[in-house]
Amino acid sequence: MNEQDYLEYVNSIITMPEEDRFPPYNNADYLEYTKLNASRKSRWLKTQSISEGLKQVVSYIKSPQNWIVITEPWCADAAHNIPFIILAARENPLISLSFELRDSPPNRIEQYLTGGTKSIPKLIIKDEKGNDLAIW
Repeated sequence: MNEQDYLEYVNSIITMPEEDRFPPYNNADYLEYTKLNASRKSRWLKTQSISEGLKQVVSYIKSPQNWIVITEPWCADAAHNIPFIILAARENPLISLSFELRDSPPNRIEQYLTGGTKSIPKLIIKDEKGNDLAIW
């Protein structure tokens, strides 16, 4: 899903009627994590910018790249990292940014385990042929 779809997905979880909530969001703790993280992401996107150094590095990208972020709305680390990935990607039209949920198909996280675990957020940068350029 693209940036807008991901942000709308997070909002849909928050505004979903209680009887429609699915795991893990039918657990009050996970729902609260998601609400807090949505607020954090929104605040970072509204109030912050990336450094001039990072802008310069991103400007050096001269061929298309696909940046894939694997995440989940309840992940607190993602709430503080994703906004800056979004801001960086917005600096160069050659960057295509998409989001995948760790716990839903296509389950790409299985190919990018960290020490055997499904640690998120995970940023995968691919070239236009689908080759991995970087993994963070």
